[in-house]
Amino acid sequence: MISSQIIQNSIDELKSITKVDLCVYDIGGSPVAGTADMTDVSSNLISGFAASPADSQVIGAHHLLKILDEGELLYILVARGLSEDVYMVGKIAVCQLQNLIIAYKERFDRNNFFQNLLLDNLLLVDIYNRAKKLHVEDSVPRAVFLVETKTEKDNIVSEMLKEMFSPQGGDYITAVDERSIILIKSLEEGQTPEHLEKIANTILDMLNAEAMLSVKVAYGTVVHELKDVSKSYKEAKMALDVGKIFYSEKNVIAYNTLGIGRLIYQLPVNLCRIFIQEIFGDNIPEELDDEMLGTINKFFENNLNVSETSRQLFVHRNTLVYRIEKLQKSTGLDIRTFDDALTFKIALMVVNYMKYIDSSEF
Repeated sequence: MISSQIIQNSIDELKSITKVDLCVYDIGGSPVAGTADMTDVSSNLISGFAASPADSQVIGAHHLLKILDEGELLYILVARGLSEDVYMVGKIAVCQLQNLIIAYKERFDRNNFFQNLLLDNLLLVDIYNRAKKLHVEDSVPRAVFLVETKTEKDNIVSEMLKEMFSPQGGDYITAVDERSIILIKSLEEGQTPEHLEKIANTILDMLNAEAMLSVKVAYGTVVHELKDVSKSYKEAKMALDVGKIFYSEKNVIAYNTLGIGRLIYQLPVNLCRIFIQEIFGDNIPEELDDEMLGTINKFFENNLNVSETSRQLFVHRNTLVYRIEKLQKSTGLDIRTFDDALTFKIALMVVNYMKYIDSSEF
């Protein structure tokens, strides 16, 4: 429902232009907003007019008019003045307020529509019927972006996104939980993954620069039908979760770049436990110190090249070999060989996934 402050602002603007006093009452006779004190208008007078079949009524210097929404009486407007234009001003005020009520109701209905669309709570026929009623195009390329803050400032994020992306451009901002804000972004045909990444980085940079917020932005793939928007949302949600587990250093995560992390994320937990037990036995590497992790990651980055890795780490070749052999003794895997390196990389990711699962259960 439209707020009393919105009504007050609207009639204040009309009063400043027309010099006619206006007051809005609910159907019980209680004042909602007004430009002057109309104590001479009783609640009985308002409720009596509300019950009558007439759309308007003149009592002395007061013009009473009904404000309707699809035939339902919502408010009574009272315009007061001696000018012959008072009734006309009252009619203009009624028209303006009714349009505001429709606009705000449509905005609420549209938000409700997109929330249910994202959560797959609508039948296919309902999607297209409601989209037509709400003037939402059904065959437009779209992608869903999720913006998650590390602090409880969702309202700030939502307002900033609404300034950056507007419904006039086919973009919609909503939320289905308290953890993230959702942007349903309308796109042009043929836009590349690089364009989506640019949008995500723009959001990240804007929130960081303007509001000093640390956020993560994840997004799904482009869909071309309204009914498939929920698919892009699920992909963005998965990208956010997978990014936290396997790519925590990244602040922008795309679904189509998750790689093997996406595969591991969808594996049954029991299968992961069996795999880890087969690889490490009882010697699961719960914690690797920063030095060892840095060495392993740099070694993988350099395609298992010992000389190049030792050069970039500024350590002697023998020191690097010592660290690799120390890891081999504790895990039984020699990451200088491709098969063992691949096995260790996957196993380490599975261990991280298991830690995430264990921590989320509490």
